[in-house]
Amino acid sequence: MAPKYERPTGAVPLALPEGGVYPRAATDAPDVTQIGWRDFFLDARLRQVIETSLANNRDLRVAAANVLQARAQYRVQRSAVVPTTGVTGSATYTNNLFGAIGAAGGGATGGTGTGTGAGTGTGTGTGTGGTSGGSGAAAGGAVGESSSNIQFYSANVGFSAFELDLFGRVRNLNRAALEQYFATEEAQRSTRISLIAEVASAWLQLAADQEQLRLSRETLKTFEETVRLTSAQFRIGVASELEARQAETNYQAARNDIATLTAQVARDQNALNLLAGTTVTAEQLPDSLGTVAFTRDALPGDVSSAVLLRRPDVLQAEHQLIAQNANIGAARAAFFPRISLTATIGTISSALSGLFGGGTFNYNAAPSVQLPLFDGGRNAGNLDYAKASREAAVATYEKAIQTAFREVADALAQRGTIGEQLSAQGARANAASVAARLSDARYRAGVDSFLTSLDAQRTAYSAQQQLVTTRLTQANNLIELYRALGGGLAGEVPATADR
Repeated sequence: MAPKYERPTGAVPLALPEGGVYPRAATDAPDVTQIGWRDFFLDARLRQVIETSLANNRDLRVAAANVLQARAQYRVQRSAVVPTTGVTGSATYTNNLFGAIGAAGGGATGGTGTGTGAGTGTGTGTGTGGTSGGSGAAAGGAVGESSSNIQFYSANVGFSAFELDLFGRVRNLNRAALEQYFATEEAQRSTRISLIAEVASAWLQLAADQEQLRLSRETLKTFEETVRLTSAQFRIGVASELEARQAETNYQAARNDIATLTAQVARDQNALNLLAGTTVTAEQLPDSLGTVAFTRDALPGDVSSAVLLRRPDVLQAEHQLIAQNANIGAARAAFFPRISLTATIGTISSALSGLFGGGTFNYNAAPSVQLPLFDGGRNAGNLDYAKASREAAVATYEKAIQTAFREVADALAQRGTIGEQLSAQGARANAASVAARLSDARYRAGVDSFLTSLDAQRTAYSAQQQLVTTRLTQANNLIELYRALGGGLAGEVPATADR
């Protein structure tokens, strides 16, 4: 009853962008989606922090609990494919034969035939059976009017209202529950990949801020020396008050940077502790960003946009789409007859000691058919709702692919220019440092003014700060490209799509 599932296509181009601002990948470059995070991240301290976060992060624990919930719900739904079998035992005490017959489920019948066995079937010992239907009825009536007690004991095994799934309603509901379970598993994998990237970015942010703080402290010493010199010159009348105040302006700006960065470093540590789910030890924290590579520098080679179909968030959306497709089959099956069966087997006896003796076998089978004739449009409404839900799921799936394509394209675009940015910024910082030294020497020699020297110091300080920021951008770009391509869990968690 469910429509044949076909994966939506055409939402994004077949190939990732290449050429122009986008770098051309080497054909021998490794596929980053097949590189586990332990191999991608090169710093041992960073790997330890990621390991800690995967074990303690609360968002990841919530995702794991959601998987367990979905698995339990699937098990509940799957139980409908087999009959729910139970055991019952009962004891009946009455002074009415017909009440005993109803309680015993038809275990004894009386007097509508020739009477050849009806009398002995009641087990009351009040007669030997009639020779006609009339005498049997009279005997039954006599027992009903007497004050003697009648006892019946029974034990049965059976099931009630088990649906024979001829039109696939139960099977489609099972498929929907299974796909929802798979979707939840993919959501957990997506959370793990995002967590790995977030921890790495937070760790590198802390490293960059630590380096910025070190740079500000070194610059403060330079500005402090300048303030001391200009103040002394102002006191003896060599320098003007303007020069002294301008030197103090640079000094106070560096002080402010140190205070701001000190607080920022503390916030970075708090953010990292939250992601890790515990306090990260000082031995695992970075002291500076430096120029050492923290990740493997590898671009994917000859990658088409089909690689995005392996991203956990895209797989999650696809499983949800398949689940909605199955719900249509269940909604269609509701228009057809629903056949169910109730059946029991067991024993029945007038004496407890004879419950499992000869001649006590009892069975009951009651098939039933339910065909909807008029339901006020409920089934039609359910079918329309299922179809609309599938259309929404198709749009969600296509948007997930488009979002993945955009994230990869953005990372590749930045990757194509970050090398040039880093080279230019490094050259600028070096030139500014040389200019600051030359300007200071020329000022001390009386060739240049103090304002020229002061401006050169500010430019060198700003260029060093920008260089640290550019290095951080480069490191984060590799992490983002790794995450956007779905890397991080190779060799750790099997894809649910393979099951």
